[in-house]
Amino acid sequence: MRDDTRDYLSLFLNDTPLLDVRAPVEFAKGAFPGAVNIALINDDERHRIGICYKQQGQQAAIDLGNKLVSGEEREQRMQAWQQWWQANPNGYLYCFRGGLRSQTTQAWLREAGIDAPLITGGYKALRRFLIDEMEACIASLPLEVLCGRTGCAKTRVIDQQANAIDLEGLAHHRGSSFGRRPGGQPSQIDFENSLAIALIKQRAAQPARILVEDESKLIGRCHLPFSLQDQIKAQPRIVIEESLDSRVQITLEDYVIGPLQEYARYFGEQNALKQLGDELLAAMDRIRRRLGGIRHQQLRQQLQEALAVQTACGDTELHREWIHSLLADYYDPMYDYMLSRREGTIVFQGTRAEVSDFLSNR
Repeated sequence: MRDDTRDYLSLFLNDTPLLDVRAPVEFAKGAFPGAVNIALINDDERHRIGICYKQQGQQAAIDLGNKLVSGEEREQRMQAWQQWWQANPNGYLYCFRGGLRSQTTQAWLREAGIDAPLITGGYKALRRFLIDEMEACIASLPLEVLCGRTGCAKTRVIDQQANAIDLEGLAHHRGSSFGRRPGGQPSQIDFENSLAIALIKQRAAQPARILVEDESKLIGRCHLPFSLQDQIKAQPRIVIEESLDSRVQITLEDYVIGPLQEYARYFGEQNALKQLGDELLAAMDRIRRRLGGIRHQQLRQQLQEALAVQTACGDTELHREWIHSLLADYYDPMYDYMLSRREGTIVFQGTRAEVSDFLSNR
């Protein structure tokens, strides 16, 4: 029989399977990568038990819980837990504080002959551990910041490096007004949990430096920790310089051509282009005020015409017109201003290929 654990670091370093028995509403607010939610009590039952606890005390609440989760309901949840445990025999379970819900689940599973160790302190202790470790890592790890104008493929360079953290990947967002992806973004808590685990794993690998992309305070609606924002502004920089034509090509690939497969997975192949087109138009509308009315109208018209041609015959070349104007007249001045406010020294500057070679051969 395995013991319950407080070894939170080992759980995350080893991607240990986690069974979360909190209510679905709690899981939706914040969870850990790879954790599976099979609740002991559902949202309605949790609400009713909570009222009973406040009015009549703990024992009455326990009695109500045992009444609500009995018979067929208990059997269904037991079967789901057993199936999960058969697939994840090295897993651990937890509730919010490692208290009654996880202990009840553990006891029921042991009655069925299953060794189900739990995480002492539960979700709350794991969350506190990750927050503390995230801040410690940000303060101590040697970061370098990859900079460059929009369309220079910073994320592609990040993805090539083992000692790098893809902040946009963790946020499930491409980092601009046009960066929304189907499926939406993680909650702020989920984003922070994933970031903390990525930092912990990088620290364990003991790299000479860790590469992150130059980001503002927000990636979509995911907010970077203030401490990380400060580090991004101050740490050494590596700058990618690519021609405008090259960046138009990359933007076309990353925002128009490439996303079609992702949209097809969510909406089906027949609806993918329409859904993507609607999102591109909505993104253009989101920056209308900053573009100004006339420029917004011109760019939107170009985008609509490009989408119409793409829909008719699959040709994406017309998209280059609005992308070229948007990069040159909107994103470049904005990024140049942001770059001028960075304090870190530039350790290398070159084309994307040159930067990749520099990073690979250090």
